Amino acid sequence: MLIAVVLWLASGGAWQKQYTLYQAIEDESVAGLNLNAPVKYNGVDVGKVRDIELDQGNPNRVNLLFAIEQGTPIKEDTIAVLKTQGLTGIAYVELSDGSMASPLLLATPDSRYPLIHTKPSLGARLENVLTNVLTKLDNTSNNINAILSIENQTALKNSLADIATVAHTLAARKETIDAGLRNAGRTLENSAQATAQMSAVVDRIGRSADAVQKMGFEVAKAGASAGATLDAVGADARRFSVETLPELERLLNELSTLSSSLRRLSEQTTRDPRSLLFGHQPVAPGPGEKGVTP
Repeated sequence: MLIAVVLWLASGGAWQKQYTLYQAIEDESVAGLNLNAPVKYNGVDVGKVRDIELDQGNPNRVNLLFAIEQGTPIKEDTIAVLKTQGLTGIAYVELSDGSMASPLLLATPDSRYPLIHTKPSLGARLENVLTNVLTKLDNTSNNINAILSIENQTALKNSLADIATVAHTLAARKETIDAGLRNAGRTLENSAQATAQMSAVVDRIGRSADAVQKMGFEVAKAGASAGATLDAVGADARRFSVETLPELERLLNELSTLSSSLRRLSEQTTRDPRSLLFGHQPVAPGPGEKGVTP
């Protein structure tokens, strides 16, 4: 009994720490990470790596099993990151980012152990950045080589030669160009003067247009007055045709009747002047005629 108690106390006994198993899945190489490698929480040792094995369903992933002391605040937002110790290259696991408000991490019904989320290590991030930089540098180098090809170099030389020819031509015709520039300056000055004079002409044209518009208004008023006069004359003409013409027509008819009567009277007086004093005498019946009562 005594020997058993001594051995139990020597192995840790009642002071032996209790551990909880957690799982993590890495999508990068875990080179340098060994079994029993330390697991730290913000730099404090809280456990060890219990198991390292490839994922049978995806060989690009590595399953890690951690034994972490009970009471360590492993939260749902806790992140596991691979880190290395100095220049030795020995890797360990760093836990961080667990907030106070986040609940403790527990195993889900379809998993055996609670799963701690991971993120790429500094080495993996640097490797990705360097890979992208090297790829861009390679593409840039290829583009520069394409730009500096023999064909482009020849074209550049020809362009420089053409530019030199143009420069020599301009230098030879410097005086002509200067004269043309002076003429252009005088032309601009003349244009400015013409523009100033044109503004005065435009003003006069505007005043003339106002006068023409005023005259148009006066003509319109006169036309309106003439229209009113014509309307009045038309009304008098209509009244004359409706009222006066029938009276004139009756008067002419009576004058015609009177003229006919006077003509008959004149003819009768001419044939028998006595009828003017004694009236019309009956005509004596001829031989064999009976008297006719007038």
